[in-house]
Amino acid sequence: MSQENRLEKTNRVNLLFDFYETLLTEKQQTFLKYYFFDDFSLGEIATEFEISRQAVYEHIKRAEGMLEVYEEKLGLLRKYEMRQELISTLGELIEQSELSAVHKETAKQLLREAEQI
Repeated sequence: MSQENRLEKTNRVNLLFDFYETLLTEKQQTFLKYYFFDDFSLGEIATEFEISRQAVYEHIKRAEGMLEVYEEKLGLLRKYEMRQELISTLGELIEQSELSAVHKETAKQLLREAEQI
């Protein structure tokens, strides 16, 4: 797997984890955090938990699979990304509009609030 693909995969897992962390078991959460957030190797995780590298790999793969299943069923990441695109487009439209300065600022403030939801 190329470096770019690895980075994309890591970013996707991190985003999915943000949405679905609480749906995973504690062990799945821990292994994913060690591997994707803390950049531990399979061997380092295996040593930490006194299990084989293969067992760590299987736990991580299973957890990744669960994240993808949750996304397929609930679509929270997809909806978030679509919402971010719409917010960005609205921001560009506000900038290009002929609204008064006060109305533009109000619209921008509403967009900022929408981003926080």
